[in-house]
Parts: sequence; C-alpha cells; structure tokens
Amino acid sequence: MTDDPIVRLGRADLHVHTLASDGTSSVEEILVHVEATGFLDVIAIADHERIDAALAAQHMAADRGLRLQVVVGEEITTRGGHLLGLFLDRPVPALRALRWSIEAIHDQGGLAIPAHPLVPYPLCAQGFALRRLLASDDPAARPDAIETFNPTALGRYWHGKVVAFAAEHGLGQVGNSDAHAATQVGTGWTSFAGRTPDQLRAAILEGTSRHHGSFHGTVGQLGTFGKQLRKYGRDARAEVGGRIRRDGTGRDHGYPGGHLRPPRYEPPARDEAGPRDEAGPRHPPGPDSASGRE
Repeated sequence: MTDDPIVRLGRADLHVHTLASDGTSSVEEILVHVEATGFLDVIAIADHERIDAALAAQHMAADRGLRLQVVVGEEITTRGGHLLGLFLDRPVPALRALRWSIEAIHDQGGLAIPAHPLVPYPLCAQGFALRRLLASDDPAARPDAIETFNPTALGRYWHGKVVAFAAEHGLGQVGNSDAHAATQVGTGWTSFAGRTPDQLRAAILEGTSRHHGSFHGTVGQLGTFGKQLRKYGRDARAEVGGRIRRDGTGRDHGYPGGHLRPPRYEPPARDEAGPRDEAGPRHPPGPDSASGRE
C-alpha cells in the first residue's frame, strides 16, 4: 500500500480575454476567480493583438505566490483566420498571412494553434489552408495543435468536424473557454500529464493533450455581448476624458498601470518587499510594443 495521493491530470484554459481587448473582466478578477475555484492549474491570457495584460497577469500571479500559473498568449488576427500564439515574449503583428504568423510565433519559441478552426466564417482558419501548411516541408510553417473545443454556439455545430480533422492529421487537441468574462474561464479546458506550463507544452507537442468542456447557450452569449457593448462605451468615455484632460490616462486595460498612456504594469509597493527604489517597479514593465494598439 502507498501513501501517495491519487495523481490527476493537469488542467489548462489557454484562451482567455481581459479588459485589454474585448473581455469584460480585469486581470485581477480573473486571477481571483480561477484561484478561488482551484480547478485550473494553468491559464493563458490571449487578448487580441496584444500581450501587455498577459505579462501583467504573469507577474501578478508570481508576486502573490498563487498556485495558478500564467502563460503569455495572444489571439492574432491573420489573413487566414484567428491564431493563438502561446509562450510569447513579444506580440505578433496582425493582418499577415497565416503561414507568416505561425513562423513568427515559432521564431520566438512559441506554440501556434488555430483558434475555433473550420467554422465557415472569415475569422476562422479553413481546412484547405491548414492542410497546405501541414503538408509543408518546413516544420516552422506547421501549426502545433488545433483548438478542438471552443464552447461558442458556432463551435458546437462544427465540433465533430474539428475533432475528426485533428485525428486525421495527428494534431494535438486543445480545449479552451474563449472566455470574455471571469466566470466563463474553465468552461472549456485542456487536460495534460503534469501541472506546469512546461509539462503542458510538452503534452501539446507530443499530441497527448485532450479537450473537455461544455457548450454555452445562446442566451448566455447574448448577455456577454451586452457587457461588451457597455464596456466599449466606458472605454470611449475614458479615452476622450484623458485626451481632454491631457493627464496621460485612457481606458482601463484591467491591471495596475493599465490606465496610463502608454499602458504599463506598475505593481503596487508591498510592505514586506519594502519601498521601491527610484528606478521604478521591481518587475520591469513590458515594452510599449506589447500593446500593438495604444
């Protein structure tokens, strides 16, 4: 008989949006919610065309000693559909070819995963384009896995086709929530052997990761759309107000320092860490180019 606890698979949600793009929850709200539920081991913040909130989330989780670990991601709008870049250290420019974007992710050591693929919609990578990339002689041009579970209404109808495509081409399976609110995080997730980001990465590359989750109802998605519209109104008022006042502020990106222009992570001083010196915060802020927009 052994005293070792039962070992469970790790759980990750690698497609989470914040106030920095079209999400409706701050980094703070997302971290608090995920840590309180205790269900996920790893999340990736993957805002549209920016990584500043993801970098802030990673620093915040480390500063607070959270059990949860954060991967820096980005949802990149390519000319061939949306693409998740994971394990990034700089943003990937938007509106380039799908192949170019995959290669750019691999150039910095990241993983490239088409988001909600095969759905007949301009923002989704189509099968013919993915087959062409998978047949390439250049490994740098090939996606590392595909998002086989996305809980949106469109994802429900094309789920079986995506799973069959992954099996046909030997692609790793990744399940994500595509969350735009903190309470949605974990409604789709990826299981893997281990608990850490490095173990997750290895499982995806080995093709041993698996998808899980439950689909959203249409009513729930309409509620999210309403919150997004209200957010856009607040953002516009904050941007205009900052420009009128000329005080170097704008819309809130959902992390300390995210209302400044340019937005930059500025962690609050902690008593146990002592006062910060005049050189600035203990963690250097992400580069201004991490925004990609402001």
